[in-house]
Amino acid sequence: MGKIEWAMWANEQALASGLILLTGGIVGVAGQFRNWQFAAYGIAAGIFICLLEYPRGCKAKGNGVQRPGQYCLTVCVKAFGPLTRNYYIRALLHAALCVPGAFILCTVLGCVCLAIASIIYLLAAVRGEQWLPILPRAEPREKPGESIKEPPQNPPPRPPAEMRRKRAEDMEGAAYTNPMPVMPNEY
Repeated sequence: MGKIEWAMWANEQALASGLILLTGGIVGVAGQFRNWQFAAYGIAAGIFICLLEYPRGCKAKGNGVQRPGQYCLTVCVKAFGPLTRNYYIRALLHAALCVPGAFILCTVLGCVCLAIASIIYLLAAVRGEQWLPILPRAEPREKPGESIKEPPQNPPPRPPAEMRRKRAEDMEGAAYTNPMPVMPNEY
């Protein structure tokens, strides 16, 4: 059975909680809730969390699936070095970011989800995981079908080359030649 990579779970949880926090903040500001300044904080924190968590990290095996348009944010997150690579720092950052949003009802759900993501990041850090960027491979992959110079002319199933029908201009050569001798059935 394979090892669970907790950072992948934490990344998904933190991205979702950032979106929930952002949405709650928008609702709080648009509705002019009492203490709506905390909702405005929720908008700023949600945007920051989404930008930080959008780039997925590389798995332990060295592979990983990028999100669409992730490369630009990967370069930005990678530029901060150990501040973004270390999951202890991410766990503390998410724990600190979730506290102010808990003072207004519309951002409480985002804060609870962010606290859960912080706990999962802490578990990933204890297990020795760290964020590694998924960067494009240096060697270009070989295009499939480069070995085929000319596409097939007839649809499948295709008989072997020596059994294919010959041109009708040469009537003698157009006949099939049976590679196996035909013997009458003897009963």
